[in-house]
Amino acid sequence: MNTRMTNEVMRWSLRFCYRRFPWKPLSTPMPAAFDSIALTRNDTICCWGGRRNQNYLSGTLGATRFFSHGGNQNGDLEESNSVTSERSLSTDTKIDQTSSQQRHRRSHFQDLLHQCGSPSDVLDLASKYSATVHQVSNCLNQMWTSTKKMSDEQRRYELQLMFEHPEFDHLLQRAMRSIKHMRNNDVAYSLLSMVNLGVPQQSRVIQTFVRTCQERLNEFDVKTLSILASALDHMKDSQNAVALKEGMRLVVEMRLPEIKNVLALQTMMRLLGKDAPKELKQKLERKALSMADEFSLPNAQYMISTMATMGFHSKPLLKICSGKIQENLHGIPFNRLYNVLQSCRELLYRDIDLLNSVSGYVASTLDIWTNKQLVFFLSVFEDLLFCPTSLMEAYTEKVITNAEALTLKDLLCVLKVYSSFNYDLRHHRQQFLDSLSNALNSYLPKMSGFELLKAVYCLCLLNHFPSALLEQLLNDSMLEQLASGKFPKSRETMFQRIDLCLRLDRPPLPKPLTVPSSALGDPASSSQSVNPQLSKSLQSVLADQENATLQEMSVVENFYVIDGLITKPLPSQTDVMETSSSPADSSQRIAVIYAPNSTFCYGTSHPRGPLALKIRHLKILGYTPVLVTEQHLQPLSEEERTDVIRGLLFPEHASEPQTKEEHVESGTV
Repeated sequence: MNTRMTNEVMRWSLRFCYRRFPWKPLSTPMPAAFDSIALTRNDTICCWGGRRNQNYLSGTLGATRFFSHGGNQNGDLEESNSVTSERSLSTDTKIDQTSSQQRHRRSHFQDLLHQCGSPSDVLDLASKYSATVHQVSNCLNQMWTSTKKMSDEQRRYELQLMFEHPEFDHLLQRAMRSIKHMRNNDVAYSLLSMVNLGVPQQSRVIQTFVRTCQERLNEFDVKTLSILASALDHMKDSQNAVALKEGMRLVVEMRLPEIKNVLALQTMMRLLGKDAPKELKQKLERKALSMADEFSLPNAQYMISTMATMGFHSKPLLKICSGKIQENLHGIPFNRLYNVLQSCRELLYRDIDLLNSVSGYVASTLDIWTNKQLVFFLSVFEDLLFCPTSLMEAYTEKVITNAEALTLKDLLCVLKVYSSFNYDLRHHRQQFLDSLSNALNSYLPKMSGFELLKAVYCLCLLNHFPSALLEQLLNDSMLEQLASGKFPKSRETMFQRIDLCLRLDRPPLPKPLTVPSSALGDPASSSQSVNPQLSKSLQSVLADQENATLQEMSVVENFYVIDGLITKPLPSQTDVMETSSSPADSSQRIAVIYAPNSTFCYGTSHPRGPLALKIRHLKILGYTPVLVTEQHLQPLSEEERTDVIRGLLFPEHASEPQTKEEHVESGTV
């Protein structure tokens, strides 16, 4: 009893000392829940010295008593053998009973553990039982698992309770004390669980597990490496974490032939990340292609996001995964389908068949998606520069029916998408734009200046001019508010386009409105140079055109830059009469515009919003816009390029073969 009291006094003395003078390996202040972790090193020594040495001494003394027995050698030997046999049987029976009881207790503990529905439940259970080394790892894993299905708000609340629970520190101490006796997969699972639970990554417990993983890395099998990779994927870079990742890369490269599981391979790929050498990425690609027949639907989805994480664009892998997803669209929930599209955007991968299939699928199942989900779909399609025609057509009718259900953020996103794609609303045009304008009017008192500017700008791109929104935007107080805001360059560009729309489109408004010069900023500059291939081809074309002149990089209305302005006398008075609205009544003016692929909806010849507005205004000003795309310039020889551009500028002078070639090439215009 005295010994026990002495041990208790020593333990509490040590606890007081370490709390009074805690060990601080880092300058970062640690949460209160981790103050007692500093005791771990001494606790481990006391535990090992007390328990292990006592068992060792008791066993030694017992053996000494047994072998020093005196008396008749033969008789005593028989008696000794008899006693030994009885004792052996008794000991074996006791061992069997003890083992059975231990198994029963472990099984009972596991049953209770699986019933725990929150981290606090696990900690309450752990405080009542003396968990084994394996059970400590199971406790941490169950704590993490129990939070997976919780809402974000509930998870935050439960984790706060976990950090405040007095048993949490004790469980982490036990994990540190028992780490030397843990199996490799328990070490990896414990680290993964603690990281996902939000244990500070610079805390001693996390760093101890990271260092242990470094020491045992060569002993880890493929499954354990996969678990460790998942943990590292959620960890911020630190000296130990970076060193462990570097070691993992070397081990993964050596163990690559041993990987037989698709998910394990994907986890390794994510861990290696964008910094992996190109040769290693190619090895991983070959390994993944060799396992392509084993890809499940989740494997295909996860592989695309994995390649995005690695920054590795593998066309064969993407094609396989796209095909698998396209065949099983009805089995994919929103989050996974949205992540696939986001990953495609990051990889700059656009599979027309996949994108059309997703658009058609979402359009045909419009009622199962929330407004927020549909807006997210539209937004990611816009990021991909792909116009989802079937989805936008179905969504147009939904907006007309119930535009009031959209939040301000949703309305701004819908306007941005429709104006960016220059979507042809056809017979729904007036209803759709009026519905959006009325919904925006209801938010007018709550709108910030920049939100109002974006809304009016998008409506102007769509050739729609609601007077209430315009008047609110152009009043003095709103202009002053915008002048002091962020993003001055984008703000000036939007105001410049709104000004052009008011002056050139001349919308019928209750009272005339103009954008003050103070909001317009500096006019456009023509200091940029024309594309050299385009310049050379234009000069070659005009060499055999009488009375035609070329002016490169001219600026119209202090905003629109024309790559090549060709002025040519009109052939007859009839043509003059037809173009009487033009500022130059006696000549034809051809505005040659070099249009990169990004200015068109992907896979089509349909110009996007800003380019469509430029074409609309140039036509009002009397120009004939001619678009020259990247496809017209890059893959052709100089002679072929000249012939194609001649056919675009002067189709009446193009020969029959050139007309045919023009028809083929102009498919992207």
